[in-house]
Amino acid sequence: MTNYEDEYAMTDSTAQANCFRNRLTSEASPYLLQHAENPVEWYPWGEEALARAKAEDKPILLSIGYSACHWCHVMAHESFENVEIAGLMNREFINVKVDREERPDLDDIYQKAAQVFLGRGGGWPLTMFLTPDQEPFYGGTYFPPAPRYNLPGFPEVLRGVVEAYRNHRDDVRKNVEKVRAGLLRVGTPQPSDDPLTDRLLDEAAQNLGQFFDPVHGGFGEGPKFPTVPPLNLLLRQTARTKDASHQEQVLLQLRTMAAGGVYDHLGGGFHRYSVDGQWLIPHFEKMLYDNAQLVRIYLDGWRLTKENRLREVVEETLEFVRRELTHPDGAFFAAQDADSEGHEGSYFVWEPKEIIAVLGAETADTFCRFYGVTENGNFEGKNVLNRLGGVQLEHEAQAKIESVLRPARRKLLAAREQRMKPQRDDNVLTSWNAMMVSAYFDAYLAFGAPSYLAAAERALTFLLDYAVENGRVYRAVRAGKGRLNGYLDDAACLAAALLDAFEATSHQWYLNQAREVTDQLLERYWDESDGGCFYTSRDHEQLLHRMKSGADSATPSGNATVATVLLRLFSFTREQRYHDRAAELFRAFRKAMGQNAYGSSAMLCALDWYLTTPQEIVIVGARGNTMAESFLSVVHQRYLPNRSVMVVEPTRRAGESEVALAVGKVSVDGQPTAYVCQHQTCSPPVTDSHQLDLLL
Repeated sequence: MTNYEDEYAMTDSTAQANCFRNRLTSEASPYLLQHAENPVEWYPWGEEALARAKAEDKPILLSIGYSACHWCHVMAHESFENVEIAGLMNREFINVKVDREERPDLDDIYQKAAQVFLGRGGGWPLTMFLTPDQEPFYGGTYFPPAPRYNLPGFPEVLRGVVEAYRNHRDDVRKNVEKVRAGLLRVGTPQPSDDPLTDRLLDEAAQNLGQFFDPVHGGFGEGPKFPTVPPLNLLLRQTARTKDASHQEQVLLQLRTMAAGGVYDHLGGGFHRYSVDGQWLIPHFEKMLYDNAQLVRIYLDGWRLTKENRLREVVEETLEFVRRELTHPDGAFFAAQDADSEGHEGSYFVWEPKEIIAVLGAETADTFCRFYGVTENGNFEGKNVLNRLGGVQLEHEAQAKIESVLRPARRKLLAAREQRMKPQRDDNVLTSWNAMMVSAYFDAYLAFGAPSYLAAAERALTFLLDYAVENGRVYRAVRAGKGRLNGYLDDAACLAAALLDAFEATSHQWYLNQAREVTDQLLERYWDESDGGCFYTSRDHEQLLHRMKSGADSATPSGNATVATVLLRLFSFTREQRYHDRAAELFRAFRKAMGQNAYGSSAMLCALDWYLTTPQEIVIVGARGNTMAESFLSVVHQRYLPNRSVMVVEPTRRAGESEVALAVGKVSVDGQPTAYVCQHQTCSPPVTDSHQLDLLL
């Protein structure tokens, strides 16, 4: 990987940039504040910038990125801190900076617009050129300050755009109309009455298998992203069809990623993606949403295999989140940067001499052999630690060598802590936080660690205190206040986390809160004409297009999360309206599920629940009772992708409960008792955990 900072020395003009301040100085976003002293006359997105563009008939230069983005930093250093380039931008454009974490609605629109121009996926930094009416007519991602690597220089791009806008308005309008047609196509799905059957799931699994890497795991050749919904779909396919090949594909990927450099072997947690096909060299930033999803898929891997390594990955990743991404009040920060000391990855990589200095020659020799450390290195002359070399040892020898490697890792982590750390993106984002809350609850259910339950409840309390007001969910929390109108995934992920809290604690208040958030969501985001939810609420500002998508991005689609929440609520409450809304969602995205298995994986997982119907498990017994807890261990240590679980206190009058699922469930002879229901039919009650295991 090339480090552009080394190739573009700071000039006098870039050095002068530090004396400027612009309109971003009063913003709360960490990313926008990073650009507050650029010589570029940046505006935040808003009416002031849009009005000036109209008044002066200037194109808008829209730059979208985020705080932990390596290439955003590179373009900022090369171009936005360069006084000459900034002068060109200021003369010819109205320049607008957007944090994609705060405004994923804008990012979604203009990323999809960029795909029209690029013929491929976009990325960050995103560089788009708009008319004063917010219409994109040209764009790309990263541009260097001078032509190289088959990319035009940024000043050359700027001059070309100005020329087109001034003198070729017909061409500009053609581009705009092309983009509008594309947005209408991808952002407005057409409902379908085609049948919802298992065939959709079978064909999706077959399509995913066709581009799954059978050697290293993952999809395609590289770069590879640890995208989780397709893995969830493959695991569900094995559970549904008993075809173990899909499960083995997922386990191959989990094991290889855990051995690769995409995993931080000293500090825990996963980097954003691998730039190669082997999971060896990462793009070093660490995102909260990736790690939340990966914790849960590794938990499922552990449930299927009970492999200690998969459990270690979960525990180490959650320890990374506790250590590096946890707010003093319990919430979670958004990300850890890729860069430190002006270079990507420098915090994470090692030279042999550094390892010898910490561990001593003998232990260092062993460590370097097992973690692929060489004099030549594997990343710009240094080493990304990895276990892909696959040194094979007998079980006893492996245990012995691990007794050497474990303390060595601790010592190296302590030494690494003395380096300059990457910057932390301290955005507190509702949907990402809710995903991590769900991950902590899931880990608590699997392992029974009270600290995981405490972390989950503390963060969830933070969200309920600051990110929700009178049913309205905010996007972010800053200085103890909710900020920015929330998006579909903020409300959907919060509702899912509340349902997870209910299952983990049996506190009905959490279920009531989940219903309230979901009912508000349906009121504010639901499309009454064609079904499905818009990404923005009814009272959101008017943008170029109101997107409605079932496609996953780096996170599961909001509509897929809503579908699962609705089905889970129906399972507990038996309120038919939740089931009916879920069915409407599937009809809205039926065509997309049939055409794009990878992008619709989360929605297909929800469809699997819908078609299979869940196992509904009710345990009548007191929390803390040995047998009741034994029942819960049986349930939560098995891979059961479609299941609802609740515990009913035996002190209620026989057969009474406020939750419909539990009505009529009573204890047998005063003992903790378990019921398993499916298709509106319940098993006979059982009072022994082995009997419950057989029922499942």
